[in-house]
Amino acid sequence: MATTLTPPRDKRQRRRAARHRWGNPWLYLPLTGVLFLMIVPFLWMLSGSFKPEADIRKVPPVLIPTEPTTANYTELFDNLDFVGMFTNSLVVALVVTAGNLLFCSMLGYALAKLEFRGRKAVFALVLGTLMVPGLVTFVPLYVLTTNLGLTDSLLGLILPFLAAPFGVFLMRQFIGSLPDELIDAARMDGCGEIAIFWRIILPMTKPALATLGIISFLGSWNNFLWPLVVAQNEEQYTLPVGLALVSTGQDFTRYGVLLAGAAVVLVPVLVVFLLFQRHFIAGIATTGLK
Repeated sequence: MATTLTPPRDKRQRRRAARHRWGNPWLYLPLTGVLFLMIVPFLWMLSGSFKPEADIRKVPPVLIPTEPTTANYTELFDNLDFVGMFTNSLVVALVVTAGNLLFCSMLGYALAKLEFRGRKAVFALVLGTLMVPGLVTFVPLYVLTTNLGLTDSLLGLILPFLAAPFGVFLMRQFIGSLPDELIDAARMDGCGEIAIFWRIILPMTKPALATLGIISFLGSWNNFLWPLVVAQNEEQYTLPVGLALVSTGQDFTRYGVLLAGAAVVLVPVLVVFLLFQRHFIAGIATTGLK
């Protein structure tokens, strides 16, 4: 019975195909090390949230709790109006994200595809605003909010962040890479600028919108200093502010409660990223392409 021998050329082709599919295996070693360095703080946060206070302060530190406990979570929910503050944070983050998606995409479309006097000056103003640190405008923004009577209200937490300069820049750059022929064809068919924006531009900018949405939600959800100053009533506190106040005393910080709160605060951010990660990765992959 004759046996069929596989030519060496076929073996080399299979090895080359496997190398092309999986990439260089030596590259996984440094990537695994970087991944480990990035995951360790989150593992420490999750582990510490189930530790007694004495175990958290133990030297040398121990990653796995010897006596796991849920007392930190119990104390967090008992001493904190979690539902109210979570609702405030969620409302503020969602409205700020929606505002950035709408207004930044509208302004980005105008700066990228519409011809009007002063367009370059407006875009230069946007770029100049990006270079100004947020702390420089903090006091003037607070004075303006106070004069408008918006302190101690959710509107005061939302209104100053409805259109971020970075969002305008991101959408302008992405929309500028879209072909002009589609817009010209729509205008020849009688579509107005609003119809072009809603029916053509927005569906084609899903990757950029997902990227901007994740960044806006993350920034608003984790915002601490502005809500701490503007929200002067506990009913208007967001979750980061309430967490800091309940875990920090006059001369003692309860790290277990703080880590438990951090683990809870992290959940909505992970949910948002998992929902939009496909579009987010596509937006990163197409950045800079024409």
